[in-house]
Amino acid sequence: MPLNNIKDLKLAVLIDADNVPYSNVKGMMEEIAKLGTPTTKRIYADWTKPNANGWKGVLLEHAITPIQQYSYTVGKNSSDSALIIDAMDLLYSGKLDGFCIVSSDSDFTRLAIRLRESGMKVIGIGEKKTPSSFIVACDRFIYIEVLDGATQKKKKPKVTAADKKPIEKPAEKALHKVDKQTIELIEATIEDIEDDDGWAFLGDVGNLIVKKKPEFDPRNYGYSKLTPMLKSLTDILEIDERESDKKGIKHVYVRLRLN
Repeated sequence: MPLNNIKDLKLAVLIDADNVPYSNVKGMMEEIAKLGTPTTKRIYADWTKPNANGWKGVLLEHAITPIQQYSYTVGKNSSDSALIIDAMDLLYSGKLDGFCIVSSDSDFTRLAIRLRESGMKVIGIGEKKTPSSFIVACDRFIYIEVLDGATQKKKKPKVTAADKKPIEKPAEKALHKVDKQTIELIEATIEDIEDDDGWAFLGDVGNLIVKKKPEFDPRNYGYSKLTPMLKSLTDILEIDERESDKKGIKHVYVRLRLN
């Protein structure tokens, strides 16, 4: 899906370790590299706790700076305030184009809003349990579960010989199961930017959908990109691939199928 010309963004990546499994960091950093250049990478946690032990190798591998934040109160995430303070300091440094906040915590909603008010691009990354208030406060929100190498926090049930059946891959299971609300969003977006003949450039469609719904991602529906996702909706859409000035590169246009 088009990324709205943000590949050259200088990004500060701020990670709330209390809300992210260390096994998912590799996939997250690869995703962030597609969106911009992470010039600052910091992760916040109480590193004196035993559950922080698994992070050491991951931080060294990805050159992420750990920030110590002691837990002053039992049951309270102490990393929030430290991350927010650092974000504001980085904002006023004037050296960044955007922020990537990695957390599933709604406490960062106001921070995301404040950063956008200052002209920053804000990309959120978190689990599907993330409250919608934080999701919509970002320019774009990416679910950890759809990233390469993402691990799930679910225990696998025991399977007996009688229960063994062909395993359906997640992508195959989700294929062609685009919900009605998303289809209506796609249709409305095409109508918003279509030309006199009803055609809309696919890149513009993708960008506008993300502006309307920051968490939209074809991978949520089992598709690697927007093009194959829309090609699967042949009952409502027409696709036209047009030659461009560059050899081997085609521009894709889409319009609502005429009844």
